[in-house]
Amino acid sequence: MTFDAIDAWWWPFLFILVGGWLATDAWRFLGVYLGDRLSEDSDLLVLVRALATALVAAVIGNLIVFPSGALVDTALALRIGAAGGGFAAYLLLGRKILVGIVAAEFILLVGLWIK
Repeated sequence: MTFDAIDAWWWPFLFILVGGWLATDAWRFLGVYLGDRLSEDSDLLVLVRALATALVAAVIGNLIVFPSGALVDTALALRIGAAGGGFAAYLLLGRKILVGIVAAEFILLVGLWIK
């Protein structure tokens, strides 16, 4: 079964819904099933957290180095500076994620305005 298998207006939506559901919910169910059985300090859970963090870092790095949409028109130095400034604000102002995001967005917008 492929994305183009059925020529109906609803088929792409059903294909994406089922594909997205199967790809994510199986892991969610497994997490719920194993959640009570694993210690928070277990080696398996430490590995899972490390992999999740690495995946998020890879996505952020990919968005900085190979942007899409409106970020394509920005300089690489501005994108790196905004990410670094947001991380510095996160660290210096109480390790609050929202503070880091707002600071990075502010730096990016000021850089775009000055350009």
